[in-house]
Amino acid sequence: MMSEQGEHNGSAGPGDNSGGASRINRFWAVVITIISVLLVIKWLIPLVSRHITNLPFPLTVPGTLVLFYMTLTLVALFLFITFSDENLEEFLRPIYRFMRGEFGATPRLIVLLLVPLLAGWQVFQMRVPKLEPPVALRIQHPSSNFPKKYEDATNPYDKPSEDDVNAFVSQARAGSISLIRQVQADIEVWQDEHSDEPMLAAINTPGVKQFLAELENGDPSAESARAALIEKNLFEGRALYAMNCRPCHGDSVAGDGPMADGFKLRPINFTDNGTLETIVEGYTFWRVENGGPGLPTEATPWDSAMPEWKLNLTDEERWKIIMAEYDLAGKTPRIPESH
Repeated sequence: MMSEQGEHNGSAGPGDNSGGASRINRFWAVVITIISVLLVIKWLIPLVSRHITNLPFPLTVPGTLVLFYMTLTLVALFLFITFSDENLEEFLRPIYRFMRGEFGATPRLIVLLLVPLLAGWQVFQMRVPKLEPPVALRIQHPSSNFPKKYEDATNPYDKPSEDDVNAFVSQARAGSISLIRQVQADIEVWQDEHSDEPMLAAINTPGVKQFLAELENGDPSAESARAALIEKNLFEGRALYAMNCRPCHGDSVAGDGPMADGFKLRPINFTDNGTLETIVEGYTFWRVENGGPGLPTEATPWDSAMPEWKLNLTDEERWKIIMAEYDLAGKTPRIPESH
C-alpha cells in the first residue's frame, strides 16, 4: 500500500511541477499585458483605422486617451495581483531573485544604473523649457479686453456740434481763439511777423481762408464756420502727430518713420486697407490710449512698442491725433455695427 501510495504521489508531483512550469509567471504576464495594450493603442488602432476610413494617413489615438487606457490597465493589473497573497508573492518572486543577484551581478548593476538615469532624464524632459508656439496666435487687432463703452465712440473734433461751431464763431469775432500749447510758441513767432492778421490766418487752408473772408464781410455761414473749426482741429492734430507719432509711423503714416527699423514688430502702416478702415473709431482711441502695455495675451509674441499715451496726452489731444491719422492716410473708420 505504501509503495503504491508513494508511486502515486511521485507520479502526481512531477505532473504538478510541469504544469506550473508551463504557466507564465505573474510578473512577466503583467509586463506582457502592459506592452500588448500599449502596442494595440499606439500602432494597431491607427493601422486599422486607416483601412476602415480609406484615408492616406492613420488616425492616431490622442495622448490623453492613451493615458486613460493605460491607467485603466494598470489599475486592473494592480487589483489582479493584490487579489491574493499567492498572486502577489508570485509577482514579487522574480524581483527578489533579481535583487539578490541570482540572474547575475552584471545585469543587476546595469538595471540599477539605468533606472535612476531614465527617471532623471524623464524629469529633465518634463521641466526643461521648450520652444513651443504661443497658446494664442497673434492677431493684428486684439480686442478681447476692448471696453464696450468705446464701441460707439466717435471723434467729437471731427464732427463738431452746433454749440461748438457757435462758440468758435464767437471766439473768432473776439479774437480769442487759442491753439494747443504745443504749437503756441510757433504761432507767436508767426504773429510777430504778421501782426496785422488774425491768429487763425496762420492755418493757411481754403476752409479757414473762406471763413475769415466771410467773418470780415459780416456774418459767416454755419458751413464755413464748421469747416474752419475742423481745419483748426486737424491742424492741431497734425502738429501733435508730428511731435509724438511721426518718429515711428512716419510722415506718410506708412510705418516707415526713422525709428521704425529699431523694432521687432514694425509700426503699423495706416495706409494699408486692412488697418484703419477695418476698425471702429473707438477702437483706435482705445489702442492709442493704452499702447502696448494694455494689450491682451493674443497680441504676443511681439507686443506693440507704442507707449500708453493716456499718461502723456489728454483725451482732446489723442482724438485730434487720430483725426490727423485718418486724414493723412486717406481712410475712414469702420461704422459700428449698432449703426
